[in-house]
Amino acid sequence: MTTKPTVLFICKHNAGRSQLGTALLELAAPDRYTAASAGITPAEEVNPSIAATVGELGLDIADRTPRKVTAELLQAADIVVLMKPGLELPATPRGTVLEWSFPDPSSWSPEDVRPMRDAVADRIQHELLQQ
Repeated sequence: MTTKPTVLFICKHNAGRSQLGTALLELAAPDRYTAASAGITPAEEVNPSIAATVGELGLDIADRTPRKVTAELLQAADIVVLMKPGLELPATPRGTVLEWSFPDPSSWSPEDVRPMRDAVADRIQHELLQQ
């Protein structure tokens, strides 16, 4: 039995972009990948607008807890997706690093988040699922 590759999504606060990427990958390919997320300086909670737009797809992430990226997480990940280019990581990732550029949605409404949600889903489809 082979293990599923782990994809680690990273953003600044692990409250918005990285949570979104993780949730969308969980929805799109739960049988192909293990999805995880972390942040450089974790927030207290998941961004409510991100949680609301993911909830529209049938997955409740409102109770997830943002966490800090660690050397251990970077070592365990087969693919690291930086949701903001240029983030300073605590160690060099072992796996492939993808740098995506999505704006910080911390003050956005769900209506503002939906286009980004769809753009992240598109990147996942084209860069992770069509391999």
